[in-house]
Amino acid sequence: MMDGLQEEETEGSWMLLSWLASCLMVFGGSLPYVPQYQEIQRSSNTEGFSTRVCLVLLIANILRIFFWIGKQFELTLLLQSVVMILTMFAMLHLCSTVHNTNRVSTKQHRLTDLDLRYFWKWSAFEDYLLFCFGFSVLCAVVTMLLLDSAMFVEMLGSLAVMFEAMLGLPQLLQNFHNRSTKGMSVKMVLLWTAGDVFKTTYFVMNESPSQFWVCGSIQILVDVAILLQVLFYSQDTRTKLG
Repeated sequence: MMDGLQEEETEGSWMLLSWLASCLMVFGGSLPYVPQYQEIQRSSNTEGFSTRVCLVLLIANILRIFFWIGKQFELTLLLQSVVMILTMFAMLHLCSTVHNTNRVSTKQHRLTDLDLRYFWKWSAFEDYLLFCFGFSVLCAVVTMLLLDSAMFVEMLGSLAVMFEAMLGLPQLLQNFHNRSTKGMSVKMVLLWTAGDVFKTTYFVMNESPSQFWVCGSIQILVDVAILLQVLFYSQDTRTKLG
């Protein structure tokens, strides 16, 4: 009788932990952007944040949703993609608003201009929505045509995680170009690192498709590189001031 009660309590505890881990997976990926969102609001400046991070994550998560259609893995990861897409739209909306407020020139750059020089540097938030809608329709059509191909489905998953693995790369390059990490939230990168370690462990423990844990491992390396930039550029700044 006692053994049965203990087994039920243990099972209940594991279910609770599993539920908490799933919730953390769904919403945890979006949490790092809260301090960056607040930093942009406070400073009314987007120079330190690369909006191409949003581009990478939007493409990666749209592809992941179509990967899920072809290969139903954990529902948790599907929900995570939906939450991340909404978060990236929130970041882009804020960045577009700040850009338009600070803009000196009256000339606007729109998606319909088809000018590659200003790709992902559009003046209107609606253009970002339109691009994502068009990309989603394209993915939907191709997926419908090739859904029965196991090779295509696996390729879709590989593309999704390849893009996600590049998450920190635009920020890394932006910091290198600016020779500074000013305006970038260090809290965001620390939360990226913690989240990437957690989710990579989650992928391994839940035997998720191999693409996911490979992606997580690459992301951790890029996170560490950005943190090293923070140390390097802060020391460089102190040297110049000294």
